[in-house]
Amino acid sequence: MRCRHAIRRSDCHPTRATWGARCGKSARRVLRGGTGTSDLVARPVPTHHNIDHELLLRAVRKHVTCKWALLYIERWLTASMVQEDGTKIERSRGTPQGGVVSPILANIFLHYAFDLWMVRTHPDLPWCRYADDGLVHCHNEQEAQALKAELQTRLAECRLEMHPTKTKIVYCKDKKRKGLYPNVKFDFLGYCFRPRLVKRFRDNTLFCGFNPAVSSSAMKAMRSTIRKLKLRHQTQLSLQEIARQLNPLLRGWIEYYGRYAPSALYPLLRHVNRTLVAWAMRKFKRFKDHKVRASQFLQRFATEHWALFVHWDIGMTGVFA
Repeated sequence: MRCRHAIRRSDCHPTRATWGARCGKSARRVLRGGTGTSDLVARPVPTHHNIDHELLLRAVRKHVTCKWALLYIERWLTASMVQEDGTKIERSRGTPQGGVVSPILANIFLHYAFDLWMVRTHPDLPWCRYADDGLVHCHNEQEAQALKAELQTRLAECRLEMHPTKTKIVYCKDKKRKGLYPNVKFDFLGYCFRPRLVKRFRDNTLFCGFNPAVSSSAMKAMRSTIRKLKLRHQTQLSLQEIARQLNPLLRGWIEYYGRYAPSALYPLLRHVNRTLVAWAMRKFKRFKDHKVRASQFLQRFATEHWALFVHWDIGMTGVFA
C-alpha cells in the first residue's frame, strides 16, 4: 500500500533525513514530507536529562580524534551543576540544558540510536527527525503499533525511553481515508497536522486533506512574545520605532508559519493591529476612550504607509477593531 503525500516533497527527500543542529538545515524543510495511513510521532524523554555519557562518548569518538577535544568534552559533560542556593549536583547522565554544544552531541547520539537503526531495520518506511522530535510514516495501525514496540526496545538499549504523552499513533484522515480513530491530529515543529478543507487549484473545489497549519501552542507563544514587549505602554515611541522592533519577529513568523495555510496566522496579525490601536489610544489624547476613531486613524495610515509593517505589506491593513 503506497503512502499518499499531502505535502510536496523536495528533491533532497527529507522523509528519510535528519535535521536540526546542522548548518543550513531549517525546520521548515522537514515539513515537506509525506503522510502515510498512520504516523508514529515519537519523542524521547528530553535527551539533555537522560543521555548516557558512556554511550555518548563512544559515538563522539567516531567523529572526534583530537585527544584534547575528547578530554574537554568529557570534563564538560561530567562537571557538577551549581544551583542558585550554592548546592552542587553531580552529573552522571545528560548534557547541560542550554549549552551551546548540547544540541550537537544529542544529534550525534540520536543519529546512532534512531537514524541508522531505522535505515537498517525499516528501509521501506519514510521518516524524519528534527533534534529529538521524530515522525515515521506507516501504512496501517498494526505496523505503527509494532514499530512503536520495537522503538521502545531500541531506545531502552540506548538507555533512553519514549516520552509517555508526546509519543502517539495518529491516523491521517482525509477524503480517501475515512476511518474512525481517536487521534487524527498531531503537533510537529510548531505546526498542527490534522484534517482540513483544502481548495483544489485545478477546479476550485473543496476536499478534505491532511495538512499542516500553525499550531495553537505556537500561536499562544507568539502572542505572549508580543505582550512581553508591552507596546501599548510604549507611548514615547513612534510607529516607525515600533515597526523596527516588530518587523524582525513578524518577518520570521510569516516566513516560517505562513508557508502552509497562511490564513491561520491572521488571528495573530489582527492581534498586532489591535495592540497598535491600544497604543494609539494611550499616545494621543484625542483617541482616549475612542477605540473606533483610533482604529479608523490606523486603518487610513496603514493604507497610505503599507510598507511600514511587514504584515501591512501583505494586506493586513483593514482589521483594527
